[in-house]
Amino acid sequence: MNFDLSDEQSLLQDTVRRWAGATYPGLEQLAAARGEPLGFSEARWNELAELGLLALPFAEADGGFGGGPVEVLVVAEALGRALAPEPYFASVVLGGGALRLAASQAQKDALLPGLMDGSSRLAFAHSEAQARYDLQDVATTARPVEGGFRLDGRKSVVLNADAATMLVVSARTSGARRDDDGITLFLVPADAAGLTRAAYPTHDGGRAADVTLADVFVPEDAVLGAVGEALPVIERVVEGGIVALCAEAVGLMEALHELTVDYLKTRKQFGVAIGSFQALQHKAVDMFVALEQARSMALYATMMVEAEDAEERRVALSAAKAQINRSARMVGQTAVQLHGGIGMTMEYIGAHHFRRLATIELTFGDTPFHTRRVASETGLVSVD
Repeated sequence: MNFDLSDEQSLLQDTVRRWAGATYPGLEQLAAARGEPLGFSEARWNELAELGLLALPFAEADGGFGGGPVEVLVVAEALGRALAPEPYFASVVLGGGALRLAASQAQKDALLPGLMDGSSRLAFAHSEAQARYDLQDVATTARPVEGGFRLDGRKSVVLNADAATMLVVSARTSGARRDDDGITLFLVPADAAGLTRAAYPTHDGGRAADVTLADVFVPEDAVLGAVGEALPVIERVVEGGIVALCAEAVGLMEALHELTVDYLKTRKQFGVAIGSFQALQHKAVDMFVALEQARSMALYATMMVEAEDAEERRVALSAAKAQINRSARMVGQTAVQLHGGIGMTMEYIGAHHFRRLATIELTFGDTPFHTRRVASETGLVSVD
């Protein structure tokens, strides 16, 4: 199988890497962007729109460029290398993924133009505090009323929710809290009466918010997809998110490995560069091996994310996420060890790569969660 990028994909990769490298050449520029009210520069966001990146994964019939998982991988990896804080993952991959998979044509016509030109942003409000990684665990309720629904509940750690103009909210229209059936997706304006967002910085320097819905009314045409049948859509959105996270992690690990090798070449001890010490060379090689293992699994996840068999797709993406998690921890921790104390200081950009990798490790399933899933669904262990 040929894993080389096509000419168009290589051009896309070069374009995004050039933009990211020029926009965030160092920690000073990154800190300035994170210091903006929304945690990123709206001017830079508009530049991504002008480059066509916000329209990339959407169908040409809807005004997009018809990009697939490989194109998203290319963009996520390039943005990851530069630690770009723009909410591409939250708005385009997650929120946009829900639109792409479940929206009616009328909803696409109403929302996609703003999303693609950068004037509006989405947030995917699904996770709840009690659910951990179980996607079917939804306590937020939506009760039918005349002309629509009333939503009540609380969503936790909604990425870039404070920057969103529209939220994709999951709520239970029927069934018990952990039932597979009965979950529905709704499009809820960020300024809807009864909706509040408590925003805060995340461990990796990003932004998130806890979203509270108190008797929030939405009309019937705010339903995204079929009533009570949203879980398969949510699973596909998360699977697409895992692919993007895998790609971003590869970009982060690649940049962190390069930083570490450069440091070994310049840091001197006993009158020589510490990179001349064989033990440290072996550590750097171990980092490279872990990086390449992660790159292979990111490509595998990209190849499998559109597989028709849901169980096969689920196992493949869990296997990829488990390996990405292991590689991210190994590369991050080894980089800190080889740098010494400077590797943990917030004045050094490598520490920011490490923190982002640590956050990715826990997003959409940690290593034990995905390892158990692979083991149980392949029959290696009993699920009883």
